[in-house]
Amino acid sequence: MIKASLSDLANITMGTSPAGEFCGAEIIGMPLLNGPAEFTDFYPVPAQFTSAPKRLSKPDDILFCVRGSTTGRMNWSDQEYAIGRGLAAISHKSGSEYNHFLRYLLENNLNSLLNNTNGSTFPNLTSDILAGFIFTIPDLGDQKKISAVLKSVDTKIAINNRINNELEAMAKTLYDYWFVQFDFPGANGKPYKTSGGKMVYNPILKREIPEGWSSVPLLKITSVSNQLLNPADYPNQVFRHFSIPVYDATKTFDLEAGITIGSNKFTVKKNDILVSKLNPWFNRVIYAMEEENIICSTELVVWRTSSNNIKNFLYMVATSPQFITYCTQSATGTSNSHKRVNPNIMMRFEIPFDKNIAVALGEKLEPMIKKLVINQRENTELAKLRDWLLPMLMNGQVTVK
Repeated sequence: MIKASLSDLANITMGTSPAGEFCGAEIIGMPLLNGPAEFTDFYPVPAQFTSAPKRLSKPDDILFCVRGSTTGRMNWSDQEYAIGRGLAAISHKSGSEYNHFLRYLLENNLNSLLNNTNGSTFPNLTSDILAGFIFTIPDLGDQKKISAVLKSVDTKIAINNRINNELEAMAKTLYDYWFVQFDFPGANGKPYKTSGGKMVYNPILKREIPEGWSSVPLLKITSVSNQLLNPADYPNQVFRHFSIPVYDATKTFDLEAGITIGSNKFTVKKNDILVSKLNPWFNRVIYAMEEENIICSTELVVWRTSSNNIKNFLYMVATSPQFITYCTQSATGTSNSHKRVNPNIMMRFEIPFDKNIAVALGEKLEPMIKKLVINQRENTELAKLRDWLLPMLMNGQVTVK
């Protein structure tokens, strides 16, 4: 292991103010990325042609936030960006195949690095602070091996995320076609509404729905379970515990012994859907799988569905923008950060419904939703493995052959 500064390891390009160097930048159509590194803050670059810009990121660079409350956040540069003063583009001097090592070296030393920021109310990492920060690192050969291992994990996570994005889009499109646009397959196999299926005005929904359908509140489709369990009564039992904080961080449960869980929880069965009543605009919807000893926070409403196909259909209802809007508008509370929707009000949400069509849709949704859940869980396990290995790889406790 040797000591080296970031400037020894990496090329560092600090962003600049759009009002300065970018005035007249000859980069029409190129986004100006001004931080944070989640690619959410784009501005158009002025189109006067006077000079070419110097502050650009390259594909596969590490984008590192250097100013304000987002200091230390990182992401990959997925294309060439003009970078604003809130960001730095960092790349390994030996090539992009070392950049995963470099990113996680930064992450592994992030707290120490942030202790060197200027400004108490508005943190700022200058180029000198970044360039001069000292790391303890393995030799170049091991850096490349570590980078390859970490990249393989990140690549698998990224692939799963892409698959899930496509599956979510497909599932939402199916639900929208069948239960919003009413173009489910009709008796002749053609889209019902588009092919002239009869529509009837429904005064509760204030819209037309297919003839023979009805307006139904959720409480007529699924029951709500309030079956409680005190985990402390089973101190040595390991539970799959869905809590709000853990789900927000991992999209899955935590394994906990009963003795460590301090309050009553709802029991969860395989056909259940768990819907958060806390801050419903975050749309926390959990799809239970066929597993034992599942419990959940009482901040979640347990929809105990009658069948797997109805469960799949209701999962799409619970994640629909119409349901999210209804629950958000119905939420009450004195704190803006802790508003809740009453479960009784939640279950009054009215939807257009035909059981046969809902069951048919649920059957089609089954493989999509289950694959989504499996991929989410796999990503959580991969991230845990990566985060467990990371410090040991960086300090030489674990080597890659």
